[in-house]
Amino acid sequence: MANNEFGYTAWGKDWIRLAEPLRQTRPEPLLPRARRVARNDGVAVTIDGHTVRASIHRGGQASVTYLEVEPMSRGTIETIGAVIGDPTVLTDDMHRAALAAGARLAPIVTATDCSCKARSPRCLHVLATYYDVARRVDDHPRLALEIQGYFQGGQPDSEAAPQEHRWIPISTLDPADYFAVAAPG
Repeated sequence: MANNEFGYTAWGKDWIRLAEPLRQTRPEPLLPRARRVARNDGVAVTIDGHTVRASIHRGGQASVTYLEVEPMSRGTIETIGAVIGDPTVLTDDMHRAALAAGARLAPIVTATDCSCKARSPRCLHVLATYYDVARRVDDHPRLALEIQGYFQGGQPDSEAAPQEHRWIPISTLDPADYFAVAAPG
């Protein structure tokens, strides 16, 4: 793609890989529509720590999308800090150097939710949010590190269980177990 408007930096390409994974074996029919929504400023993103919330307006419909990104470990932050030094201006060469040093730079999305009818972790609105965040990261690569908690110090490297999510997407609940009534004893 000679004229790629999303993911033209190595930092933004990490976000594009969430929408367009390399292991994908068949075409995703929602990707062109998701790119069009993001290109036409149909996504209003708010980033708060490790969460990305987006309001997507498409025609007469509106949806709210929620993404939660796993914070970097302290070891990863130290590795990146040793290679990059001052993260004021991040370049593609710094990205390659951090990867060569063994740092994991690609974001890991731990939770997704969307208010649309699709109830899918890969709905049009989630994909459009990935593209919009990729464009923002291309413009300001420092945002890629901010979303993953690089400047907050990250998680400690321990074997402790990860922090529980504040809420559970309704699509993960099993109605048979949720509405089970215990017999009086």
